[in-house]
Amino acid sequence: MIEVKGLKKSIRNGTRTVEILRGIDFVIPQGQFVAIMGASGSGKSTLLGLLAGLDTPTEGDVLLDGVSIANLEEDELAEVRGRKIGFVFQSYQLIPMLTALENVLLPYELNATGDGRSKATELLTTVGLSDRMQHYPVQLSGGEQQRVALARAFVLDPPIVLADEPTGNLDSVNGKHVMDLLTGRQRGEGTTLVMVTHDPQIAALADRQIHLRDGMVIADQWRSEAAE
Repeated sequence: MIEVKGLKKSIRNGTRTVEILRGIDFVIPQGQFVAIMGASGSGKSTLLGLLAGLDTPTEGDVLLDGVSIANLEEDELAEVRGRKIGFVFQSYQLIPMLTALENVLLPYELNATGDGRSKATELLTTVGLSDRMQHYPVQLSGGEQQRVALARAFVLDPPIVLADEPTGNLDSVNGKHVMDLLTGRQRGEGTTLVMVTHDPQIAALADRQIHLRDGMVIADQWRSEAAE
């Protein structure tokens, strides 16, 4: 479902070039839950952004379901993102002037045809927010906002869900609820789930852990190996 080939990312800082990713290769099959781990500055969030097509690599390529995204025009890339990817941000990234229901509906209105209201309503009910649909983000707790963000990520039934520290701003109860929703979706729908996390307990739930250090993969452990 996801193939990464020789992926490099560098940026210019004055006269100096900073190498963030130094050549990464891996393949993630359909339906796998992968945790990407590493210390701050290891390149894990940059990697996730490249997988989502939110940034472009300096070298290398990313293929999503066989489609190369590294050199797509913006309109083509937006179409692939809309059909293939649901993205869950740590900071929720809800639009303040839209209600919970309207936030969930937005990807549908941008990428699909027909009326997605029933689907959005069903998802908000599934994540336990049936009585909060007409509330604005400022009226919702952090846990509720993250659940709205999950419903938004799921509304187009994307085959890939990418999550950047989705429990990082939540208490343990809300964090567990969010993880249950994500892993339930991954198991029930066969969604490919790639999650950046620093939490070993969350990573232990994954089928596979990819560890980064200084922009390189230093370990790629499948669950049976990680348990040893």
